[in-house]
Amino acid sequence: MARRPRAEARRARREGRGIGRRGGRREWERYKMTQKLVAIGDDFYVENQAGVRVFKIDGKALRVRDTLVMDDLQSGDTYKIQEKIVRIKDTMTVRKNGRPEATIKKALITPLRDRFTISIGGDRDLTVKGNILDHEYRLMRNGERVAEVSKKWFRIRDSYGIEVSPEMDAGLVVACTVALDMMVHPTR
Repeated sequence: MARRPRAEARRARREGRGIGRRGGRREWERYKMTQKLVAIGDDFYVENQAGVRVFKIDGKALRVRDTLVMDDLQSGDTYKIQEKIVRIKDTMTVRKNGRPEATIKKALITPLRDRFTISIGGDRDLTVKGNILDHEYRLMRNGERVAEVSKKWFRIRDSYGIEVSPEMDAGLVVACTVALDMMVHPTR
């Protein structure tokens, strides 16, 4: 099998076509999220594109503090989404299996729209581009799209989709999306 030229590989990544380890094409994963995220005490499930429950978000923790626990029903990983108490900017952290994985920060001065960054570590930081309030935005790394959130994919009124690149930890992206939703819509 001939190797793909670098320009074509970059174009494939930009268009969302991942290349598997064995040369096969890997598809982006798509998940369905509900806008009315979690009522206090209720559990909530995130489904994949086939309608299978993939993540469980436990709303019981909301009674104690602004914390959500999300379980990956396939891998058994646990994500804890928590608001930082002492902060200058709005900040939330995501911990995976007890280890810090991401910090979501809101920019101090945002003249037109909310602006957020997601610090994952090293050169893996993400920027959020688009309209977060209306669930139409992208997560970008070094100018390339690695995830996208959109309401256009579902006809159900209170639902939106999360599309994740094969190179990303889907659970981490879903957890960051939940954190962004909590930061932009604090009364939900």
